[in-house]
Amino acid sequence: MKAKLCDVNPAAKEKLPQSTDDKSGIGVHYVDAYLKPMNTKLEDGTALRCKRRGLKILLSVGAKKGEGLMRRLDVSPDPVVMLEAALQEAAKAAGIELNVEDGAIFVTLSS
Repeated sequence: MKAKLCDVNPAAKEKLPQSTDDKSGIGVHYVDAYLKPMNTKLEDGTALRCKRRGLKILLSVGAKKGEGLMRRLDVSPDPVVMLEAALQEAAKAAGIELNVEDGAIFVTLSS
């Protein structure tokens, strides 16, 4: 089942480290702004939660859970690239797929 989760938060780009006083090295203000709209319920009523705890991205869809790590040295110092890799890692661990297409985030649940 593929469903639209949410629109990508356009204000998140304004929170990138070069635009703020973020000294975290991973762009925590950007990450938090990007993840906030992802906390919602899917069309079938399944709750999807995504949050950052330190360097970890925690993703849960119903009873499925996964986590990804923001890897600055292994992936990229760019928070946009780092977050995408961490989200994909968390989604894979939770057994789902996340895709960003045309300014929206889509989730695909395996049956």
